[in-house]
Amino acid sequence: MSPPPVLAPAPAAIPSAALPVNAESLAVPRGFAACWAAGSQLVRPRIALMVLATVWAAAWITAGADRLPAGTIGWLLVGTALVAASSSIANQIVERDTDRLMPRTARRPIASGRLGVESAAAATAVLLAAGLAIQTRACGWPPAAAAFATWLLYVVVYTPLKRRTPLNTAVGAVAGALPVAIGWLAADGPERLSAGDVAGTLAVAALATVLYLWQFPHFMAIAWLYRRQYAAAGLRMLTVDDPSGLRAAAQSLAAALAMIPVSLVLAVPSGSVRLFLAAAIAAVAYAVATVGFAIRRDDASARILLFTSLGSLLALLTAAVVLGTPA
Repeated sequence: MSPPPVLAPAPAAIPSAALPVNAESLAVPRGFAACWAAGSQLVRPRIALMVLATVWAAAWITAGADRLPAGTIGWLLVGTALVAASSSIANQIVERDTDRLMPRTARRPIASGRLGVESAAAATAVLLAAGLAIQTRACGWPPAAAAFATWLLYVVVYTPLKRRTPLNTAVGAVAGALPVAIGWLAADGPERLSAGDVAGTLAVAALATVLYLWQFPHFMAIAWLYRRQYAAAGLRMLTVDDPSGLRAAAQSLAAALAMIPVSLVLAVPSGSVRLFLAAAIAAVAYAVATVGFAIRRDDASARILLFTSLGSLLALLTAAVVLGTPA
């Protein structure tokens, strides 16, 4: 449900021309290990875990002292995980032709031909239907509607835009921030807000904005590391349209700097000084890494930015839950 994940660093050198992938490079071992690897490539569990953490944090912050039952949260997360898996498979169905042209994605089950499109489409439909049904059963239809909207935005809008315009990142960032709405709605955010509970909604709004802004430096680091592969596959990333990296650096820097004051807003509802300091440290560290990338625009600085982005987001989510839950 979030934009496509690429958490590993790029190879040191990648040819800028066509990137053929021979049969030997697609060979995979048989047995349980191969099935496990194929399943992981299909559902991309690291990104699913990030989505689940976002949903849980939003629900936790919204509910405040009125904790949701563990069973309710558990089923909400199960449903969300199924929808996230469905969106990942659907994305790979749509992108199977371009995936075959990039070494980092050519081994994916659909792109490599190990999983047929019809079977993948059936799995997509079953997982989506099951996930939405579970969410509806656990928390009502609003969270399920938010999950479905995220699925549509990611699969139907963002994924095709990658071939057409560098603005795809801005659209993908919306899809990446929307899981916050799932948690907010599951915790009866609208009802709490109408009853005068502004603190939880303010914190969740700040969290959603942080997630939106966070994605620009993160994705630009990925787009820089894999720029030659994206170019060979015909994907319109900003680093492909502007090989100098200046526009990607400017966009990253603007988002990272804007993220600093927004991160501090997370501490306002709770009045937690510790959360204020934790958010400031995480956001400033992210901005410093972004400045380094903007100045150097090389693979080393992009890798530093990529890993700093993951650490800063984890720190912000943890601090928001542990230190800043409104009473």
